[in-house]
Parts: sequence; structure tokens; C-alpha cells
Amino acid sequence: MTALGYTALIIGLLAIGVAAGYLAARTARVRERRRPAGPTVAELLQRLVHTTNNGIVVLNRFGDVVLHNPRADELGFVRDKRADARARAAAEQALETGEPVTVDLSPLNRTSLRGRGPAAVHGEVRPLGDGFTVVDAGDESDAVRLEATRRDFVANVSHELKTPVGALALLAEAVIDAADDADEVRRFSTKILHESTRLGTLVSELIALSRLQGAERLPELTTVEVDAVVEEALGRSRIAAESAGIEIAVDEPSDLLLDGDRTLLVTALSNLIDNAVAYSPPGSPVSISRRMVGDFVEIAVTDRGIGIDPQHQQRVFERFFRVDPARSRATGGTGLGLAIVKHVAANHGGEVKLWSRLGTGSTFTLRVPRHGADPEGAGEQGAAPAAEPTGSEPSGGQARPCAAERGRADPRPETDSADGVATVETGGVR
Repeated sequence: MTALGYTALIIGLLAIGVAAGYLAARTARVRERRRPAGPTVAELLQRLVHTTNNGIVVLNRFGDVVLHNPRADELGFVRDKRADARARAAAEQALETGEPVTVDLSPLNRTSLRGRGPAAVHGEVRPLGDGFTVVDAGDESDAVRLEATRRDFVANVSHELKTPVGALALLAEAVIDAADDADEVRRFSTKILHESTRLGTLVSELIALSRLQGAERLPELTTVEVDAVVEEALGRSRIAAESAGIEIAVDEPSDLLLDGDRTLLVTALSNLIDNAVAYSPPGSPVSISRRMVGDFVEIAVTDRGIGIDPQHQQRVFERFFRVDPARSRATGGTGLGLAIVKHVAANHGGEVKLWSRLGTGSTFTLRVPRHGADPEGAGEQGAAPAAEPTGSEPSGGQARPCAAERGRADPRPETDSADGVATVETGGVR
């Protein structure tokens, strides 16, 4: 072949190569245009599995973990890439029947869990075909706790309502039997009135507590004068205090403002005052004080009563709990007053603090964010004023003095006895 022939051959091969490259580039551009923008379906499915709030585990026919998300580890039914035995047993059953199987994957040993952890984990195992199954489980701890609370609440209410209702029935029979005796009719009628009043109070407080716990929407918060709240609450409790021979001392007006519902705040404060009066011996003083601590308004009610045992200080805010049941029933108490105070404080973004010592007295402090305070910021700053126990004794065998007795100009944080302090965190309670 001549040189001219070789040259033509080379030029032909180069032309073919250029044409092939052009066609390949064009094909790649066409494919790129046809490819949808963003992640693929497989990538989206992977993101979905890894971000879902439920634990997801895919098992093969031998019960080995093929795929799982981090939530499955958090819920505890996958450990070291091995599924819980209950999940594997349910997977075998699902493969045999071809139907979904429900399974309880709640932790068997709660003491081995770190932190709070889930208390109830329930799931469903579904067959996927070709020997694969998927375990889909979620944390139902809140629902279980709510149901337990509901059962306890119904049981407590049934027990508490049974007493006055039964008393009314017996007293009504006694009135019928003594129809010809005017004095006996009058005596039994007075008792009927007492029991019916107690029953009405109990029902009213149950309704108020159900509203505070979220059964009914709370009213919008408005600017409230603390002095007006104190004055109205004092007016509600003055007759009971005078009947018991107890003098209530109040500090000077403060002109403090807060954001809240006046009716609820008055109810909470009057409950604290009534509680102080009920558990104080005749002739002993009760004092009310108010002050600003950081971004919180504090209203303290101090009594010189029987005090509260340390083992009971965390329970006094429970529904129907009574430190002294005999005294509470004698005074017509329902055991709901402090529970209402706790939930009123919580719904205002505040809390209740308790200081108490047996034989000395108690101080209940209602703490609510001041007017215009940022609830989140107030929560951070509110921790500072909580005094650390110092072990110091209140002087003169009296209860810890309130702000009115110490003087409002004293800016120092309060110091509490090591055996008398109990701070109840109520923020967020519904």
C-alpha cells in the first residue's frame, strides 16, 4: 500500500473515532437530561427508614438483621446488630401464617437501662416475601402512663365520692326515722348540709383540675396585678381564718405584675392560705409575702403549723394525698388543693417550692414569671434563686421568715435547712 493509502486509512480511523466520541458524549448528555434532579427513590427510602420515629428492622428467614435504623437501637429491640428474641419468634410466626403479628418488645429489665428509656414498646411484624420480614415498633410509654394515671384517678375519685354520698344516704335515713323529733331533724340536717357542701367542693375542684390538665383550653393570659390577686385570695380565706382564731399578716403592696389568668392565680393562692389555716393551731400566725426574684414573681405563704415530714414533702402535691387525713376530713379538705396549685403554676410556666420542718411550720412559694419575661429565659434564670441547703436552723424555733419579716431590701438568696427543703419542679405539667 502506498503512502497515500496509509494516510487515507489513518484519516478515516480518526474520523471514525471523532464520530464515536461525539455520539458517546451526545448520548451521555441525553441521559443526564433524562435523569431526574435530586435523590433517587432508593436514597429517599433510606432517609425515611433512618429518620422515622419508629424502630424499623428487616430480618431474613434465619432471623438475622439485614437492615435497621438507629431508632431500633434506642428502643432496645436491636442490640449488637441482633434482634430481640421476641421479634425473631414473631417473624417466624409471620412467615408461617403470612399475616402480620403484633409483639410486645418492652424492656424486660428496666434497671439495666440508662436514663429514663422507654417503658412500653409495642410493634408489628409483617412478611415482605422471599423469606424477609419487617419489624415496625414504637414507644408507647406515654400512652401507658396516661392510662395508668386515668385508672388511678378514677379509682381515687370513686373512693372519695363514695364517702360523702354514703354519708348523705345514712343521714337522710336518720332524718326520716327522727321525723317527729325536731331537734334530731335539725342536727341531722346540719350534717347533711355539711356533707353536701363537701361533695360540691370536691366536684368543683375535680372539674378545675381536669381543666388544668388539658381537658379544656386555658383562657388567654393577661396582665395581672399581684396585689389584687393577694387581696382577693385573702378575702376568700378571711372568714375561715377568723373562725380558727388565726391572724394573717400581709406585707406591703408591691406593684408587681405578671402574665396569667387572675381567676386561676387567686384559686391557687387561696388554696395555699386555706391549707396554712387548716394545719395551724388556733392563735398562731400565718403570713403572706411577695417579691421579685430574677424574672419570677414569688408569693410565699408561711404558717407555724404541724409541719410536713420529709418523706411526705414530695407527695403533698399528689391528688387526694393528705398529710393528716383526720384533720383534713374534719376541716372538709378534699386533698386536691395542692394538686391544683401545682398545675396552675405549671400552666403559667412556673413552679411551687416547699420548705417545711416538723413542729416548726411550712412555707409554700408560688413562683410565676413576671410580666414581659421570656418563659425560656425565665426558666434558666429561675434556677439561681433556689437556695442550697446550709444546715442552718431558723432562729427562735419559728418557721423560716417570709420576705415581709426579713425586709424587702434584703437581696441575698434564702438559705434553707438541709432537713426541710423540697423544691417541686412543675414546669410543663399538664
